[in-house]
Amino acid sequence: MTLQMTMTEKLENLNVAAFDPMPSPAELHARLPISERAAATVANGRKALNAILDRKDHRLFVVVGPCSIHDPVAGLDYARRLKALADEVSDVLLIVMRVYFEKPRTTVGWKGYINDPFMDDSFRVDVGMEKARAFLLQVNEIGLPTGTEALDPNSPQYYGDLISWTAIGARTTESQTHREMSSGLSTPVGFKNGTSGDLTVAINAILSASRPHSFLGLDMDGRVCIVRTTGNPYGHVVLRGGDGKPNYDTVSIAMAEEALKKAGLPANLVVDCSHANSYKKPEMQPLVMADVVSQIRAGNQSIVGVMIESNIEAGNQPIPADLSQLKYGCSVTDGCVDWPTTEKMLRDAATLLRDVLPERSAG
Repeated sequence: MTLQMTMTEKLENLNVAAFDPMPSPAELHARLPISERAAATVANGRKALNAILDRKDHRLFVVVGPCSIHDPVAGLDYARRLKALADEVSDVLLIVMRVYFEKPRTTVGWKGYINDPFMDDSFRVDVGMEKARAFLLQVNEIGLPTGTEALDPNSPQYYGDLISWTAIGARTTESQTHREMSSGLSTPVGFKNGTSGDLTVAINAILSASRPHSFLGLDMDGRVCIVRTTGNPYGHVVLRGGDGKPNYDTVSIAMAEEALKKAGLPANLVVDCSHANSYKKPEMQPLVMADVVSQIRAGNQSIVGVMIESNIEAGNQPIPADLSQLKYGCSVTDGCVDWPTTEKMLRDAATLLRDVLPERSAG
């Protein structure tokens, strides 16, 4: 027996330092239950997004907000500003706040609010998950639907009831794990084209996620189980550019429409105004947005949404050793446009599209 145990110890978890316990999704839901107002925000947000994708709602949806959440106080300040603006343009634009807690890293770096909420490499994922759920509750109680990127396949069990729209990032669109997870998500899912610009991986992801899947996952009590899904009918493409080049121009849009048609999928496209589409220069995002608006005014039928990286202050900042030196309302990941620029982008789009969007055909 001793020999067998020794052999097992030598074979398993050789590079694992510890297994720290996490509360189950059910425990976290019990501590932070969804309110009636928040539930109504989520339900109405999902319903409206589905209607836009089904061409039963003529509005353009806009996923806008910080590249990542690191300060919930500044994040809620931003949310309150965005809610007032969302109400102002609600006849033309459906505003969804970008609330990203998980950040994929090319090599290393801060992985986001859930992974390291104190930004000190303490990696209190248990605390980060609870803080993330609390923040989502506050934003939804304001009446603002939220969108996020699904990175860890277990995270949706903790806060998926508070999300109206989900993105699958360029690095994970090709992942079978994320396609399976997306097939069971309760929200519409936007799949980004690959970092190379390849659109095929996003189209294949939509097709895969629309089918039923069975895979290992987590239930609400934290038990590993076989998750069996029915498939998600609301997958769509997010064009974010690739290989350092944009793909929101009229030729790229036409090619994407043709590829979707060939795959037998609806021509639903979302343009990410950031990332390679703006050459990772936040000040270029308004130009991308203006081009998209011009395409719609010229008769485009396929662009149903846009994404904007926006914060209270422009640009971004490194994470300092002394966190008290962090600039309020400024991104610690990708650079963002500031609040006045955001207001102008959305108001200008609403003005220019107010008489155009209702005339769109079903496409």
